[in-house]
Amino acid sequence: MLIDAAGYGKPCVAAINLAHWPASSTNPSMQITMRLDSDQRRIFVLGATGTIGRACVQALVRRGHDVVCFVRPRAGVGGTLTASNSAKLLAGATVRFGDITDPLSLARDGIRGERFDALVSCMASRTGAPADAWAVDYQAHVHALEAGQKAGVVHMLLLSAICVQKPQLAFQFAKLAFENTLRESGMAYTIIRPTAFFKSLCGQVERIKQGKPFLVFGDGTLTSCKPISDSDLADYIADCLSDERRRNCVLAIGGPGDAITPRQQAEYLFALMNRPLRIRQVPVALLSGIIGVLEVLGRVAPALAAKAELARIGRYYATESMLLWNSESGRYDAASTPSTGTETLFNFYVRLVQGSAAPERGDHAVF
Repeated sequence: MLIDAAGYGKPCVAAINLAHWPASSTNPSMQITMRLDSDQRRIFVLGATGTIGRACVQALVRRGHDVVCFVRPRAGVGGTLTASNSAKLLAGATVRFGDITDPLSLARDGIRGERFDALVSCMASRTGAPADAWAVDYQAHVHALEAGQKAGVVHMLLLSAICVQKPQLAFQFAKLAFENTLRESGMAYTIIRPTAFFKSLCGQVERIKQGKPFLVFGDGTLTSCKPISDSDLADYIADCLSDERRRNCVLAIGGPGDAITPRQQAEYLFALMNRPLRIRQVPVALLSGIIGVLEVLGRVAPALAAKAELARIGRYYATESMLLWNSESGRYDAASTPSTGTETLFNFYVRLVQGSAAPERGDHAVF
């Protein structure tokens, strides 16, 4: 299912690449993809040092595009990546350094008066806290859009998030505000709203290895998602450049397979490690209580107000599924949430337990 330009779930004038749907969901005779000119493009990429950004750059480079990445001099989680580290991670692309929140740096150090065909942004605020969200998820993207228009960009691909369907948090409103700005800009756009990422669902593997129980909110079945890998999402993003039917659309996308709950994740992991199932249920009301205390204390201590917002983010993910929301039925719809790619979360868990995968958790991991 696609979402229309206004994001309200109506049919879109474009159509998703049927080749990316599970075989059981499509008629083989209908698996035809419209493509634009396959010539190489010059692409300006933001958010390239994040896990999704890196995979996206690799996918674009593999397709032969001329990729220019604009990153911070000290990037990565906690600013641990030096300029040389970033250049190595983004091999095959041109890497330029500056401050994405500064429009002067963006023009001087990033665009440099050059022409680009497309702008791809995998950029997101690090924590989701209000000030960070509005500075990055909204304002920095506004600056990038304006710079892109001056550089001749005709198509912007924006990596958003599926959770903006039911906004309650500052970063969700900031993302939606820019989505609206992009749609009204006159530039062709593709807004991609992925479901949960693998890195967000692997934080408790070490707990199990240490003999600790798997923590779930409620009974572990309150939410579900169709997780998508970095590489599968990156390929999907890269394909959007050449698929005309994905232009001027908001696209929800998940990974292959059925939707899974936290309890199913726990059951699989314990079985994979040949350990007896141990689950500890955490009442959602506990999170609400913590939020209430932090909100009161935050009136006199700004740092605690920021922690309250982070706790609200945690409660949101504890109670809302990362699936397509059906406003008519008032519930999340796993069957209507599109799928792409080949790697499942359970495949990833196998690699993680074997030691062949080591995901980067990020600055706002819950577990």
